[in-house]
Amino acid sequence: MAWRPQLIALDIDGTLLDFDGTLPGHVTQAVRRVVDAGTPVVLATGRGWYSTQGIHEALALPKGPAVCSNGAVVVEHPPFRLLSVETFDPGPVIRRVNELHPQAAIAVEVVGRGYRLNKPFPQGDLTGELHYQSLDDLCAEPVSRVVVRDPEAEREAFFALADQIGMHSVSYAIGWSTWLDLAPEGITKAHALNRVTADLGIAADDVLAIGDGLNDLEMLHWAGRGVAMGDAPDEVKDAADHVTGLFAEQGTATELGLWF
Repeated sequence: MAWRPQLIALDIDGTLLDFDGTLPGHVTQAVRRVVDAGTPVVLATGRGWYSTQGIHEALALPKGPAVCSNGAVVVEHPPFRLLSVETFDPGPVIRRVNELHPQAAIAVEVVGRGYRLNKPFPQGDLTGELHYQSLDDLCAEPVSRVVVRDPEAEREAFFALADQIGMHSVSYAIGWSTWLDLAPEGITKAHALNRVTADLGIAADDVLAIGDGLNDLEMLHWAGRGVAMGDAPDEVKDAADHVTGLFAEQGTATELGLWF
């Protein structure tokens, strides 16, 4: 029997949304065909739930799981239900980042609500409630994610931070810009999707995953068919089973159209 995906895992930024944050009609239509076929669609994103919910609803996805915060948070919607949260002690890594790169802005996620942060991020980077606190307060309790940002830094020098921090208790996800996500050790989109699919009785080999970022590497390795967007960095393309077209060339819709 020919292979056909039993679940679709979709990154959001650069996969469903363009780089201006627009959800094109051709993407919505392609996802609707998947939903109408009765195949589960799971958003798998670095975004927190607060900024994921609007995309979930814009796509009119039926009740089901969504993987947020690079796998540290899994929710069910609608209605909202928190399924799992992975946390860690942020103190050591926050203090180490501040020691190595004191000009960086640091935020910790408040699941479903927003962030606590030590200084302003560029406008539009973070959504939800934003509460400014001291570094000591940011370190005070377990969190699901730490975000480090410095728009003034050189990208290469900024991402050398991941190596300099050198902590085995956290996982690192690097963004397109000078953005670094820190999560509990071993927590990735693939980790969370593996739990989601196990609960649904679907094998990883039967999953089609599409993404474009370095935080999608594990997901594309894990899925039965991992597809990189044409805009993705070379290391993401190399990890994929297939490379679809550029976002502007309707790469996401093209891949989904092969199956639905």
